[in-house]
Amino acid sequence: MELWQRQQVRAVRGPWNIVGLSTAAMTAWLAAPLSVLAQDNVVATATLPRDLSVRGMFLNADPVVKAVMIGLVFASVVTWTVWLAKSIEIFLAKRRLRLASNSSRACAPPSRGVEQLADIQGEVGQFLDAAATELKASSGFPDIEGIKERVASRLDRIEAGYARRILRGTGVLATIGATAPFVGLFGTVWGIMDSFIGISKSHTTNLAVVAPGIAEALLATALGLAAAIPAVVIYNMFARWIAGYRAGLGDAAAEVLRLVSRDCRARRRRTARTDGGRAR
Repeated sequence: MELWQRQQVRAVRGPWNIVGLSTAAMTAWLAAPLSVLAQDNVVATATLPRDLSVRGMFLNADPVVKAVMIGLVFASVVTWTVWLAKSIEIFLAKRRLRLASNSSRACAPPSRGVEQLADIQGEVGQFLDAAATELKASSGFPDIEGIKERVASRLDRIEAGYARRILRGTGVLATIGATAPFVGLFGTVWGIMDSFIGISKSHTTNLAVVAPGIAEALLATALGLAAAIPAVVIYNMFARWIAGYRAGLGDAAAEVLRLVSRDCRARRRRTARTDGGRAR
C-alpha cells in the first residue's frame, strides 16, 4: 500500500518538474532578445555624429585630433606654397644662368679682357666682377697660377652663396615629408584610444558606438599621408633641379677661369712686348 502511494506521488511530481523546466527555458529564450533590444536602445539613444563626411568628421572629432588635422592641413598648404615659389625661382635662375653663360662665350674673344664683360648680369656677372677685382689687385704680380688660384677661391665663395640661396625652403619640405606621417599616426592613436574610452562609458561593444571615432582617427592618418607624399616628391624634384643649377654654376665658374687664364697670358705678352721695345 505504501509502495503504491509513493509511486503515485512521483508520477504527480514528474509532470510539474517538466513544466517548471519548460518555463525556465522559455524565460531564458525570451530574455536574450530583450537584452539585445536593450543594447539597441542604448545605441539608439547614444549621441553619435551621423554626418560621416570629411567636414562632419572634422567638426565632431576630439580636440586633440582636430588640432592634428589643422596642423597637417597647414603643412600641406606650406608644401604647395614652397613648390610654387621655388619652381618659379629655380626656373628663372637656370634661365638667367644659361643666357649669361651664352653671352659670355659669344662676347669674349681673345682680344677682350674680363673687365670688358662687366655688363653681364646675374651669377655670371658676379663671377666676372670677382675675377676683374682680383686681376686689378694682382696687377703687379707676374705669377699666373697664383692669380688663378685666388680667382678660383673667390668664385667658389660666390658659388657656395648662390647654392645656399637656392636651397632655402627645401628643408621645410624634408621636415614635412619625414614627420607628417607620424603626426597623423599620433592623431589616429589618440582618436582610437578615445573611442575605446567611449566603449567603456557606454557599457556596450556595439561597433556603431565607436565607428565614428575610429573614422575620425583614420582621417588624421589620411591627412598625414596627403601632406607627406607631395612633400617628398617635390623635395626630390627640387633636388634634381638644384643639382642641375649648381652644375651650371660650376660650368660658368670654369668658363670665367678660362677667361682669366687667357687674359693673364695676353697681359704677359703685352708686358713682354713693352719690355722688349724699351730694351731696343
